[in-house]
Amino acid sequence: MLRHTTVGIIGGGPAGLLLARLLHRAGIDSVVLESRNRAYVEQRQRAGILEQTTVDALRACGAGERMDTLGLVHDGIELRFDGRAHRIDFPSLTGGRSVLVYAQTEVVKDLIALQLDQGGPLLFEAEVHAVEGADTERPLIRYTHRGREQTLSCDYVVGCDGSHGVARDALPEPVRRTYQRSYPYSWLGILADAPPSYPELVYAHSPRGFALGSMRSPTVSRLYLQVPNGTDPADWPDERIWGELDARFALRADPDWRLRRGAITAKAVLPMRSHVTEPMRHGRLFLAGDAAHIVPPAGAKGLNLAASDVIILARAFIQLSETGTTELLDAYSDTCLRRVWRAEHFSCFMTTTLHTDPGHSPFEARLQLSQLARIADSRSASAELAENYTGPPLG
Repeated sequence: MLRHTTVGIIGGGPAGLLLARLLHRAGIDSVVLESRNRAYVEQRQRAGILEQTTVDALRACGAGERMDTLGLVHDGIELRFDGRAHRIDFPSLTGGRSVLVYAQTEVVKDLIALQLDQGGPLLFEAEVHAVEGADTERPLIRYTHRGREQTLSCDYVVGCDGSHGVARDALPEPVRRTYQRSYPYSWLGILADAPPSYPELVYAHSPRGFALGSMRSPTVSRLYLQVPNGTDPADWPDERIWGELDARFALRADPDWRLRRGAITAKAVLPMRSHVTEPMRHGRLFLAGDAAHIVPPAGAKGLNLAASDVIILARAFIQLSETGTTELLDAYSDTCLRRVWRAEHFSCFMTTTLHTDPGHSPFEARLQLSQLARIADSRSASAELAENYTGPPLG
């Protein structure tokens, strides 16, 4: 039975697992509690774009082998709007930075395998009910595992349990501030057994709505369509999806261009919102990843923000272990929130610039096209997008 650990980590997604691996490499013990079973966690479809900072951290914790073999380096993205295409070349605009396409499902599989083989305890189907005593020297995590209620005492607790977890609720109401925005559209996302029809991600703005062409591997495409909130995936049969994707990706210079098609193996509607909880620390409780912030997916920031949080936090725990000082721990919330709000701004910009808002007037629609044209025609505007998309160095 587990009784005490230095760092109790709630949530066995990429943030919690990466933090556990970074701490293990530094000789700091931790316990990871995940409410779902292993199969569920390894199959959750999420992001697939990794910034260099995230890639470096995965390599540093020993999780780089499959990523370096299977990951796809992307040196840019393509914007399609007003019937034309424009490529944003990342290396030439950012001093050499790029991104890596490697599915979050694969990241999680790699981290789980390492943790179970080499790391501290990782308990699946461990449902956390409460965090108590966050402002004391020994906070407690109360959870149920294998039908038994248990208590884990910790020196510190890190909540990586997402936007609906218990960690965020453990921040007292008087100190918790919430900032949020909902968007008047969602994404219909599909996985298809079809080779990607494009060498890099394609972001398409059209009067019919936004579309995104992505991939998970050289043989699997990941595609998204803007749809109204409340859309039922059952209302979108496969043929309708493919036809709508072709229409939104259409180019005047190549009117016969079509996507490669294949069997659609997954289909789901994803709501879009922005959400930030401040502060990201209370006493000895720290929030990381979706427990503290949600971004709309157009900017490819969700997984990368979560990784940045736990990299910063791991450095702080390592400093405490080696020197006894809490300087980096005390600065954690402010340090992370500067990066979070930059990512929130960029993600909001990408979302509102590329999507068709049902409440927009023709005037506002023309402003969107003007903004996209500026990105295409201005090196400085392209560079700003590229710098934000590839992510700033962590420092």
